[in-house]
Amino acid sequence: MSDIEIARSCVKKNIKDICHGVGLSDDLFEVYGDYKAKVKYNEILNSKNGKLILVTAINPTPYGEGKTTVSIGLLDGLCSLKKDAIGVLREPSLGPVFGMKGGACGGGYSQIVPMDEINLHFTGDLHAITSANNLIAAAIDNHIYQGNSLGINEKMILFKRCLDVNDRALRDKFNITAASEVMSVFCLSKDLMDLKDKLANIMVAYNMNNEPVYVRDLKLEGSLTVLLKDSLNPNIVQTLENNPVLVHGGPFANIAHGCNSVIATKLGIKLADYVVTEAGFGSDLGAEKFFDIKCRQAKLKPDCVVLVATIKALKYNGGVSKEEIMEESVDAVRRGLPNLNVHIENMLKFNSNLIVCLNKYDTDSLEEIDIVRQSCNCYNVPFVICDSYSKGGIGAVVLAKEVCDMCEKENEFKLLYDDFISVEEKIETICKEIYHAGNVVYSDLAKLRLNEIKRLELSYLPVCISKTQYSISDDPKKLGYPSGHEMFVRDIELYNGAGFITVLMGTTIKMPGLPKVPNYEKIYLDEENEIVGLS
Repeated sequence: MSDIEIARSCVKKNIKDICHGVGLSDDLFEVYGDYKAKVKYNEILNSKNGKLILVTAINPTPYGEGKTTVSIGLLDGLCSLKKDAIGVLREPSLGPVFGMKGGACGGGYSQIVPMDEINLHFTGDLHAITSANNLIAAAIDNHIYQGNSLGINEKMILFKRCLDVNDRALRDKFNITAASEVMSVFCLSKDLMDLKDKLANIMVAYNMNNEPVYVRDLKLEGSLTVLLKDSLNPNIVQTLENNPVLVHGGPFANIAHGCNSVIATKLGIKLADYVVTEAGFGSDLGAEKFFDIKCRQAKLKPDCVVLVATIKALKYNGGVSKEEIMEESVDAVRRGLPNLNVHIENMLKFNSNLIVCLNKYDTDSLEEIDIVRQSCNCYNVPFVICDSYSKGGIGAVVLAKEVCDMCEKENEFKLLYDDFISVEEKIETICKEIYHAGNVVYSDLAKLRLNEIKRLELSYLPVCISKTQYSISDDPKKLGYPSGHEMFVRDIELYNGAGFITVLMGTTIKMPGLPKVPNYEKIYLDEENEIVGLS
């Protein structure tokens, strides 16, 4: 069966039962139909302090590594062991849903439901974020039209409109919603008042005296907060096995910081003993930003990191063509192992409690799997096979047991860099330690931006690097474990409200286009008005 057919065949519990199962009384949540609800996070007083488990992966490939599938499987595996556990995931963007990547609800027998509603409009959070973003853009234009008392320089407007769609024709004036600063502000805010303050601090333009103009100068933060107040309550849904999952916020990791909301993560820690979360794309992007941006700002400390790999991805990194990817080849796996190795080495720089998880496919041979196990043994890192795609939680029980054991060990967690080094030092630290580059080159524009950040005395902010997800370098064609390469910084943007500096490398853009054969061609309603082709 397809993912959506499996999701449709499961027996869902009423969302009230899911909420009651995590200790929420009726006054602490608001239902959105039978299977979705929003949790009133700010009214929950709980002394529980659950273990935080981050699921990340090697560099993504066209075949998908199943990071979300493993995250959901791990949650179900923990619950199969009668552990008190909850998942915390990101919301899907319509861009990938109708583009190339697809939705973000897992796959096979490790999914969250109702997957069609989550993947499409859900509870309207992304629409609210889009509306707030575009109200800022409209307010800038209106202020100028109404006399421009702030003296905004029309040639120095920094803020763009956004839409939750892949549309290359809009690139000059639009970002995709998942790449907007409002999305990052939303996900990094700790409560409603913090959201208001962060929105107020978004820098939208410069005036004629080259001074910054902020959202607060437009007297707009109150209206923006009103637009977003309901969306700031995390959404709660369930897995196919009726276990609780918070789904909230969805910044892209190859452009923004790639993690679900701080509010949802902290809520999860209050509600359960084990909290399974994930960060977008490979560990070089999502996990690094989870640590250096989200954990830094929210004072979080992950107790365990699970690094997901697949045999197909390793073969891809070993140079195997699409036509041959399903054929057994121990040699190809061996050639692709350097990509797994670089992610292991990188993660050990942050966190000593690391597990490598092989997301198993039926086509994986014992010999291929053994090669991966041997490589992990060389790093003294536990290696576990997860088969939750085919078997659900039972297929992830071994992984769940290993995670529970690892969470009890002493954890040597640390950030990659200090706050008060220069922006150039932060960029070069990430490029050399995580991307294994030889040197970093800056465009003239990027140099001007660096000088401006110094003038504004904002060098203490962390760095969010925007680059390709397909390689640890800024070149998607450099697979495996490239080293000594040159990284090129083409531009730098200040996300003052979100509290980080975005560094644009390579050709990554903030409004993606659609592929030659987009997913929307496969999605339709059948004769019974059931959705077909959504995944």
